Amino acid sequence: MPASNASKTRLRLWQAALFVAFLAVWHAMTSPTLLPPLYFDDPNKAAFFFGEPLKVFERIWAWFSSGYIYSHLWVTLLETIMAFVVGTVLGLAAGLWLALSPTASALFDPYIKALNSMPRVILAPIFGVWFGLGMASKVALGVTLVFFIVFFNVFQGVKEVSHTVLSNARILGASDRQLLRHVYVPSAMSWVFASLHNSVGLAFVGAVVGEYLGSSEGVGYVILQAEGTFDINAVFAGILVLTVFALLLDWAVTLAEQRLLVWQPRGGETEKI
Repeated sequence: MPASNASKTRLRLWQAALFVAFLAVWHAMTSPTLLPPLYFDDPNKAAFFFGEPLKVFERIWAWFSSGYIYSHLWVTLLETIMAFVVGTVLGLAAGLWLALSPTASALFDPYIKALNSMPRVILAPIFGVWFGLGMASKVALGVTLVFFIVFFNVFQGVKEVSHTVLSNARILGASDRQLLRHVYVPSAMSWVFASLHNSVGLAFVGAVVGEYLGSSEGVGYVILQAEGTFDINAVFAGILVLTVFALLLDWAVTLAEQRLLVWQPRGGETEKI
């Protein structure tokens, strides 16, 4: 086995061991029979406030075996994807426009900064009134989170285009449309792909927070219902499901990034040329 593969395998084993150790500590701290009461006078209170890992995994198994969770996961996935796509497209278009239009950029600069500084979570109730408690309000909240990440990356990416490259392209007779297609957009897309992980993560956060604040479906709704009945094991089960779901989304983004950025030289390759 190559050294790199061996080191990766060793890293995965250590990561798995750390996760198992965390579960063991969690189980010991919430079991009334394994440890004496440390924080609570009544050892059963620990299980009430922090849940029990075995019951949490039992709840997750029941959700998946019965098929209860699939429809909620599907709703959250659709909301995340739509927020990510719409926010990325709008951020790309607005970033290109303002970066290539100094007058419009100067005009809208204070408003962009003001909107970016606004806590977007407070918009969730407003979107609920405007679009209802369905998927549209969650997508709108996710778009507001994704838009600014993509916008500022695209704006900066266009501003970072080499003036030498632009001058050479113009000397060769490139039109404004050709400059946009072959120079500005590739430069901006490099910055967009660099922020893909943050963008999809924020789209996911927007969907879940919107569901949590008001919805009738989605994993955030499942957690909200569990909190309403003081079912702490179901709450932690929903959190674990969301965590795994987020990791899978991040893994999918990593695969897409590797495929879409194959044209970029890897570290050190440019120095070898």
